[in-house]
Amino acid sequence: MSHVFIRTASIAGLALALMMAALTANAAPNGRALYENNCSSCHGVNGKGGVGVPLSLPSFLNSVPDSYLEKTIRYGRPGRVMPPHPTLSDAQIKAIVSHLRSFSNGKVPATLEALVKGDIKRGKKLYAQNCSSCHGANGEGGQGTGVTFSRPRDLPVIAPAINNPGFLLAATDSMIKATLMNGREGTPMKSFLKAGLKEKDIDDIVTFVRSFEKIKPSANRIVKNNESPVLVYDSQSDLKTTVENVKNAAKAENFRIIRVQDFENGLVKKGTESNREVIVYFCNFETLNNVLAVDPRVGLFLPCRVTVVEREGKVQVMSINPRYLSSMYNNDELDKFCDEMYAIYTNIIEEATL
Repeated sequence: MSHVFIRTASIAGLALALMMAALTANAAPNGRALYENNCSSCHGVNGKGGVGVPLSLPSFLNSVPDSYLEKTIRYGRPGRVMPPHPTLSDAQIKAIVSHLRSFSNGKVPATLEALVKGDIKRGKKLYAQNCSSCHGANGEGGQGTGVTFSRPRDLPVIAPAINNPGFLLAATDSMIKATLMNGREGTPMKSFLKAGLKEKDIDDIVTFVRSFEKIKPSANRIVKNNESPVLVYDSQSDLKTTVENVKNAAKAENFRIIRVQDFENGLVKKGTESNREVIVYFCNFETLNNVLAVDPRVGLFLPCRVTVVEREGKVQVMSINPRYLSSMYNNDELDKFCDEMYAIYTNIIEEATL
């Protein structure tokens, strides 16, 4: 009898577990949790902004339709900090948008797909006169990605890159026109109707801005990466000689040696650092400035560095793999620099370990 009871209880427990799993699978996505996991690190828990733009500005939320927010999350902004989110389902993205709407009590504007037709040549002139000082001569946007402790910004929003394929895919003509006509309260974006432009002038500007659209971004920009995250080579020389070889090889590639230090310097009590792990820092400042101009996030792994390690009599030289890192960024132009840096790193390390 007890065996029957135990078996029945087990079956009932399994049935309950399966039912709960089914309910969980069919439950609506938690927009707040998804926002906190995917968005808050840049935009702030309450949408106040940070590295990313503030999303809780009523003048922003009350002027963009859901479709704009959904496409922005899906496709991101190629070349900017905003990444695409190819792994989120449509339901999850809609849940995030719903959570964003909780930041404001305003009416959600409808998505209007009507095309705006204007004079592109006249729009180019009007853009240069009224828009280029903030958004750049070619729509490249303002400098800087957001607030940092070392470089706070004076404005809540840096003028966005309106030539960005992600923006142009997400924003309809009607939305761009409405922004120009009404402005964005709380930001430098003013109403151009109040500034004296006519609706026809604004149509011409919208037509010119739309001409920036050359390619459409892929939602699957994050690619499978078969590259190793670290380059590792065995050295034929002892540690001291290998460190000197790295320095000489870097100089031969037109890099300046910045410093050489123990790997554990600053990480352990002074005087207890291992002298078997050494980092060589080097930099070409022209290259550094060019790369930072393309994407300031590369500052996370610049200036260049190579680590020389001796373990059990074996000396190895290692560095990050720029090709591996390039797949983590949403920037095709940066990929070219990462390929160049890969070639430089391998040349330096191979020369140092011969």
